Amino acid sequence: MVGREGRSPNGTDAQLPGGRPAGGAEGVLRPHAEQEYAEELARLHEHDDRPRPPGWRLSPWAVTTYLLGGDLPDGTAISPKYVGQRRLMEVAVATLATDRALLLLGVPGTAKTWVSEHLAAAISGDSTLLVQGTAGTSEEAIRYGWNYARLLAEGPSEKAMVESPLMRAMRLGSVARIEELTRMPGDVQDSLITVLSEKTLPVPELGTEVQARRGFTVIATANDRDRGVNELSSALRRRFNTVVLPLPDSAEDEVDIVARRVGQLGAALELPESPAGLEEIRRVVTVFRELRSGLTGDGRTKLKSPSGTLSTAEAISVITSGLALAAHFGDGVLRAADVAGGMVGAVVQDPVSDRVVWQEYLETVVRERPEWRDFYRACREVS
Repeated sequence: MVGREGRSPNGTDAQLPGGRPAGGAEGVLRPHAEQEYAEELARLHEHDDRPRPPGWRLSPWAVTTYLLGGDLPDGTAISPKYVGQRRLMEVAVATLATDRALLLLGVPGTAKTWVSEHLAAAISGDSTLLVQGTAGTSEEAIRYGWNYARLLAEGPSEKAMVESPLMRAMRLGSVARIEELTRMPGDVQDSLITVLSEKTLPVPELGTEVQARRGFTVIATANDRDRGVNELSSALRRRFNTVVLPLPDSAEDEVDIVARRVGQLGAALELPESPAGLEEIRRVVTVFRELRSGLTGDGRTKLKSPSGTLSTAEAISVITSGLALAAHFGDGVLRAADVAGGMVGAVVQDPVSDRVVWQEYLETVVRERPEWRDFYRACREVS
């Protein structure tokens, strides 16, 4: 039997749903997790002799190892996908092994989408059953829609119905992902209640229902920092087990995350090889952490915080853009001038209030650090 991650149990190449080639995904800018990490998933599958919940391709232990990294008995190194508290990932995986849905909550940039994708890839072998929440998301995106040409010609029928990703996941016994759940209107959110509690999706037009197969579950992500957030009803929130993903605990953890992701993105984008510039990464992370917390690293100076989140994801973007500048318009070495423009753009979201915060930080903190003189000059030039 061929698994939906694109490899058979013995590790041979196969096809993903829709005819996508597994593993290679050659020429694709951003392969799905099950494509990019097909080899790791296959090796885990081979060595995984622990009990698996119904419908899971890997055991909870193997899923957690895939997320956090580790070494297999044959020496295969599994790369970490998430750097953070192990217990958080264990709770998330254990939740999905029950009949509860999982809500990953946190401020923007805390790897909620990243974690949900990799959880789906490891559990179901398919991370593509995705509903993107927006203010304009309709109930059809959660339940089902209709091919109106066929509906008018033939009337309501199975063939005229257009399955939502959630309905498809129920039929297959797979993981469905819902991004930015709190951006959806409240009435659309509440259409999930029956699905999550009864594990059925009624289709009154056909006098039938879709019952979820074993292995079906939902992973949703949400944050409460952005504008346009719609609070979850208490009835819906009770259907989820919530795991809050925090910002990295320490500066070293955040530097490690940024350096790792920058390396992966650089390879995916085929940027000319250049040193990642660990010192510049450390400097960007330091600035972000100090402005986020409103306090310098030594605890001596209180700071005003800008309106933006200054997340780890934004730090990764600043460094990746800097590497592109260094590679294409510099000498290939990441320097302060390469990250200054991206840094200012990340901090100054509000052109009035954030600019005051940034100028104050430059003059009271950056200027007083002798080892940051090049960074101070570069930021002053672009500010």
